[in-house]
Amino acid sequence: MNKQELEDRLIDFAAIIIIVAGNFEKNYAGNHLAGQIIRSGTSPALNYGEAQSAESSKDFIHKMGICLKELRESFVCLKIIEKANLTTDLKNLSVAKIEANELISIFVASIKTAKSNIK
Repeated sequence: MNKQELEDRLIDFAAIIIIVAGNFEKNYAGNHLAGQIIRSGTSPALNYGEAQSAESSKDFIHKMGICLKELRESFVCLKIIEKANLTTDLKNLSVAKIEANELISIFVASIKTAKSNIK
């Protein structure tokens, strides 16, 4: 997968997160988790853009690590949303969970490769 394809996947992930969050129940928990998932779910795409302009290998690894942390946060948040039945849009919720898990794997591998290239 090249940089552009990964960026496109991150943008698509951010978009599906926004769509999923828009369907949450309008109550305290729904509003709180909608804000939380929108922040963590859109952050990886934005931080990946920053990683592409990293000033060093260490800076690149750091920025990629931020993407990974936000993806993991999003994944856990999606599981909470599912368990709490905050949305009826189960199709998009499932797509978002699968994509978050795949993106986490991609970022773990990429960071591992980048770290081994430094040595």
